[in-house]
Parts: sequence; structure tokens; C-alpha cells
Amino acid sequence: MTRPGASRFLQEAHRRLSGRRWALLCHGASVDDTGRSILDPLCGNPALRPAFLLAPEHGLWGDAPYMVAVEDQVDPWWGIPIRSLYGHDAASLAPSAASLAGLDLLVVDLQDIGARYYTYLATMAMTLSACAEARVPALVLDRPNPIGGLQVEGNLPLAHLRSFVSWLPLPNRHGLTAGEAARMLVRRDRLSLDLEVLPCEGWTRGMTWPDTGLPFIPPSPNIPDWETALVYPGMCLLEGTNLSEGRGTPLPFRVFGAPWIRDPRRLSDALNRLELPGTLFRPLWFTPDKDKHQGLRCGGCHLVIRDLRSFLPLLVGFAVVWAAATLWPEDFALRTDQYEFVADRLALDLLLGDEALRRRLLEARDPREVWADAVAAGTPFLEDRQPDLIYP
Repeated sequence: MTRPGASRFLQEAHRRLSGRRWALLCHGASVDDTGRSILDPLCGNPALRPAFLLAPEHGLWGDAPYMVAVEDQVDPWWGIPIRSLYGHDAASLAPSAASLAGLDLLVVDLQDIGARYYTYLATMAMTLSACAEARVPALVLDRPNPIGGLQVEGNLPLAHLRSFVSWLPLPNRHGLTAGEAARMLVRRDRLSLDLEVLPCEGWTRGMTWPDTGLPFIPPSPNIPDWETALVYPGMCLLEGTNLSEGRGTPLPFRVFGAPWIRDPRRLSDALNRLELPGTLFRPLWFTPDKDKHQGLRCGGCHLVIRDLRSFLPLLVGFAVVWAAATLWPEDFALRTDQYEFVADRLALDLLLGDEALRRRLLEARDPREVWADAVAAGTPFLEDRQPDLIYP
């Protein structure tokens, strides 16, 4: 069975932490290989207790909805301060150098899901950059990439579209672990940072979550299982449109649609005709109980993964956006309100990382051609990441 870096860290905690003032960036999915939170043995032991905790988007326990500010608080069990790294403005996304002053060590333990837009790697990167500025050593406890480390899918975001959902120059599906991404950050940005990565044991690049033997702990409210993590690199694109991505249903990111889709079978037929690998679209109706189209009956589809190994999430996301825009051009629209602290760019542009790609997709005769060009544009990343890889 695979063991995350956190399991080894707990075994070595007394040696690593005794006599040191340290802080921990973590969340509810920061668990050992049995599924138990690492906070209990650390915060419950006065000799090991961190000075404070840092929490990413969704808060320490993953109960806050996306894009909802989380306030600083004090943990009710251990009385330890929790400093939020997802507040009311972009300045809240990283700890200040002053807030890290006096620390001997900053430990990071965040479960990523393998998509550029999933914000935990951005939080890690911003925190490590702050550690470099404050001259605080950092230790990243590595975890498996739930959707595997071999398949890479997508383009690299353009520099002027850098945002919280594209902070690191990674493809949409990047195939890295958090530890590998941390190594890449330090190398590419030439950070003067004393960084150590504590690797996973027993994980290889070809493994997906079921191969690890580990319990899956939801890292955020709308990633209830690893298959949702698998579809996320494509279906998250719907956040940049007026399509519901299934929030407020039992199947977030696997159910999608809108009230103006009055013939779900028309949508499913169009998508199934593309014969996307490992994929089936079932027509259905659903009513979200929160978020987009709350309380409104939506026509749409249920995305069914028929073959996990051949499934291409970004291709599916491209196809869904394209089909809705093509079949219902009078109703389909792009999201124009502020998205992840950015108000002067379209959300879909921030997610895709390239305005030209968005224009091509919405005007395409076949979304597969646009996807192929995006994948080709990201090919240099495969060579660039080689120095940072930890696992075979």
C-alpha cells in the first residue's frame, strides 16, 4: 500500500520538531495512511504542537463553499490559531513574511487533485515564496496525484492571464504531485529556499487512487470521490460559463446543464456522436439546491466514465462547452462577474489560460481539433518537468 509523506513525518516528528517553533499548512484531507488526521497526534502533544495552522480555500475542515472568504479563527479543540489563506482579497492568499517571522520550519501537507485550477498548489506556491522571503525552511509532505502522473493534458497559461487558478505554469492536467510542483517552483523561480520534500512510499506515476489502497478523504466540498477528481480538469471549465457544473447535486462535475436546455437528449446525442474515449453522456433533468440555477429544473447530462484509463477529462470539458454554445447560441453565455479575485478578465480565459483558445473553441466545427492543438502547445512541459520528478 502507498504511504503518504505525512505517515513518515509522524514517525519522525519528535526528531524533526523538538525544540523548534513551526507552523503547518494543512486541511481536512491531511491524513495518514489509515485515514486519521495528522492534527490529533501533533496538536494533542504539547512537545509537537505547531505555533499556528494555515488553512487554504474551503477552510481547515473543507466545509466552506468555493470562492467564499474564510475568517481567521482559533481551533476549538486545541486552542491553536488558524490563519486563513483565503480571505476577502488577493492579498489574503499568501502569508506575509512578517507573519512567518520567528518560525524554524513551515510544513505543508495538502492533497491536490492534479488540475491546474485546483487552488491548493497555488496556495502552496505562494506560501513557499513567502518562506523564501522570510528565510524560513519548508518541508512538503508529499501525497499521490489521485488521477495519475503519466497523463498530461492541456496548454500552458499565458503570463498575462496568471491568476489563482493558473498561478503555476502547468497544463490543465499536470501529472505532478505537490512535492514535484514545489521542486519545480524553486527551480524555475530560483527561490532561495531551504526546501525538503518527504516523498510518498510505494507510489509510481502509472497509479491512480484505487491503486494506492488509501482511503479517499474529500479535499474540498465538491470533490467527494476520486472519480470526481478525474473529471475535474475538464468539467471545471463550466465555472466560466452559465452552465451548472452540478454543484448542489449529489454528482458535482459529473452532472451538468441549464434551465434553457429544454431537450437534454439533443445535448447527449451531440456529445455521444463525438465518440470521446471512455465516455458516455446520459440525458437527464436535475434541480440544484445551491449555486447556479438554484431551485430551477435544468436539462443536461450525466457524464459516465466507461473506461478510466482512456478517459480524457480536458477533451470532455472542451466538448461540453462547445456543444452547449453551438446548440443553444442564444442562451449560452460566458461568466463575466469577478472570479477568484480577478474582475477584468473572463473566467473562462483564466481557466483556459489563453483567450485565443476560448475564441477558437466557441467557433469550432469540431472541439477535438482545438483540444489537440492545446495538448500540442503543452508538450514542452513534459521535458521541462523532468528534473523535478520524484517517482518512476
